[in-house]
Amino acid sequence: MNTGRQKRMISGTTMFDGDQARKGYALNKMCFSFNSAENRAEFLRDQEAYCSKYGLNEQQRAAVRSLNVLQMLAAGGNAYYLAKLGGIFGLDMQDIGAQQTGMTKEAFKAKLVAAGK
Repeated sequence: MNTGRQKRMISGTTMFDGDQARKGYALNKMCFSFNSAENRAEFLRDQEAYCSKYGLNEQQRAAVRSLNVLQMLAAGGNAYYLAKLGGIFGLDMQDIGAQQTGMTKEAFKAKLVAAGK
């Protein structure tokens, strides 16, 4: 679909646009379901069955299995929804930011503190 707007590309970044939203709909819908404690427990009991329930494709399933944020973003995941999945495993937005930048969590936190000065 050509809207006449030029996409702004940032090297090393997966832009979350309409195409990515459509691509990641199933993954993001599944992650949104984790607002419910019952759904989180169901996911933990059988992750593959839960992914099937939401129709995740193999790229998305592999990314979920590995908890690799960059792979999930490439599969159409939205960082805010992915945080709900990460939360099941005790990951927070700083863990996700560290993965996205290839840093340790401690280095990422230090970078945030330095940027805030």
